[in-house]
Amino acid sequence: MTVLRAGDTELTVEPEHGCRIASLKAGGTELLRQGDKYGSFVMVPWCGRTAEGRFRNGGELFQLPVNDGPHAIHGTVRHAAWRTARADERSASFVLDLTDPWPWEGRVTQLVELAEDGGGVTLTLAVETPDDSFPAQAGWHPWFLRNLGAGGEDVRIDFSAEWQEERGEDHIPTGKRIAPRSGPWDDCFGMPGGVDVTLTWPEELSLHVASRAEWVVVYDEQREGVCVEPQSGPPNGLNSHPRLVTPLDPLELSTTWTWRRL
Repeated sequence: MTVLRAGDTELTVEPEHGCRIASLKAGGTELLRQGDKYGSFVMVPWCGRTAEGRFRNGGELFQLPVNDGPHAIHGTVRHAAWRTARADERSASFVLDLTDPWPWEGRVTQLVELAEDGGGVTLTLAVETPDDSFPAQAGWHPWFLRNLGAGGEDVRIDFSAEWQEERGEDHIPTGKRIAPRSGPWDDCFGMPGGVDVTLTWPEELSLHVASRAEWVVVYDEQREGVCVEPQSGPPNGLNSHPRLVTPLDPLELSTTWTWRRL
């Protein structure tokens, strides 16, 4: 494990377990769900579901292993063992080479940086290729606690999206954009000005999720936690919104979480 500290914040990364942020404690209060589905994991080289695990690059069709019913979900790196490239008191970087079942050579880097005062963290992902170009996505899947466990109210999720990706019965976006609907959600929203979501535990803590990413998935259908997932494209984006990674144009994305006591 790699433990970072700043102010009264302690953040733990598990490089061997997908470079997952296993714990984020602010003033001794855990903000991320623990147990089976815990922390925050990286989604690369795709986010959410890829329909039937199939996508094209040019005229060639590729098949990924399916692991969510008929679909392939959340990329290939979330269970892999990453390498720690460097670490100091409040920042660290981690590296992973893409391998089978992904068809191309590539490298993923995650940089984790605590703010000097301990009031926030910035996560940065880079997806690079040394040679052949390929489509890819990048994002994060944090499990925030629904309740902080001190007797307070459950979290409230506030955001204003320009659209919602209509979700089919197979959980794949239909390609139609609709007006945002009220929750509960397992849905992707478009924010062309950048992701801007606030989680509030009344009278306890407020946490703001920001990113220049233009899509965010909000998932709040489980009792223990809620997810706010900034990502570079919508679910099934390898098909609907392919973004090519080339030797001269890597995919780079960051998100910043800031919090304050209420």
